[in-house]
Amino acid sequence: MKKKNSFKEIIEKLSTLLALIILIAIFCITMPDKFPKIANVMNILKQASINCLIASGMLCALITAGIDLSVGSNCVLCTCTIGVLVQNFGLTNPVLLAICGLAVSTFAGFINGTLLTRLDLPHPFVSTMGMKNVLLGIALVITGSKSIGFTNTGVDSLMYIGGGSVFKMTDASGKVTFPGIPVSFILVIVVFIIFDIFLKKSALGRQIYCCGGNPEAARLSGIPSKNVLTFVYALSGFMAGMAGVVSVGRLASANANAGTNYDNDAIAACIVGGASFTGGKGTIWGTLIGAMIMAVIRNGLNLMGASNDVQYIVIGAVIILAVTIDVVRNKMEAKARKMAAA
Repeated sequence: MKKKNSFKEIIEKLSTLLALIILIAIFCITMPDKFPKIANVMNILKQASINCLIASGMLCALITAGIDLSVGSNCVLCTCTIGVLVQNFGLTNPVLLAICGLAVSTFAGFINGTLLTRLDLPHPFVSTMGMKNVLLGIALVITGSKSIGFTNTGVDSLMYIGGGSVFKMTDASGKVTFPGIPVSFILVIVVFIIFDIFLKKSALGRQIYCCGGNPEAARLSGIPSKNVLTFVYALSGFMAGMAGVVSVGRLASANANAGTNYDNDAIAACIVGGASFTGGKGTIWGTLIGAMIMAVIRNGLNLMGASNDVQYIVIGAVIILAVTIDVVRNKMEAKARKMAAA
């Protein structure tokens, strides 16, 4: 049985990877003078970094058959917190700024988990949807509904995480021959390796899968489900905060309205990557591929000159398609289980 399951997982991963390859090929053929350029490829990696980090936390919530709709607002609140500390309090120490931003986002995630587990709310949709609006409101209040710029504020080292590159190359005349690999995407790879080990090898990681895949078995085996869920939503908040730290350099500004699409993109990345709303499924590397698909779509549409209206339609269609595939996949698996039990 293990061999069949592992083979099935491999097929699912390859199908998602194949979809990414086909998508890249289509854009390369339609825009050969723009899309395949090294500079654009590195730009895609930069664009994908924020969604990758947010989606990693979202994945854990989906594995438990939950969801975190507050990640976009949480990410923005982290960035706005850093912006206010720089602008109003003159704090420029990058470590302290990052710690403060991450602490705020993690605490917000902890509240999400606490509301869900201690108040016995019917579904995390309720608590995280409410928290989404609360966090957005807080971000608007502390910034006065204005954008805060980070340029020339003495936080260049913090901005380097989201906007810097390594291995940049130039020729003798000073012309850039290779724009360098984004630091933010290197951070994503390191974080994803840690997540992969955590979800596969640690006891807590296995408990997360068990809480989503078979809650009754988790209860009977003595797994502290409420504590696990609280941890998962605190982790989702932490990852949203990490994305907020990256966005400091990526966007070079703190704007409370900047994260309107983050929730949808993160959910889509996870579902496209093989996660399921029914819980118990999903891998971190599948989520990476899903996030890259979303980044490639957005980048390709931007290069084609598509308006924001068209992009909303396309991304919405991708989300609907991903959910439809998830529903069909679950029905097929349920049918297979019935046939096996007969």
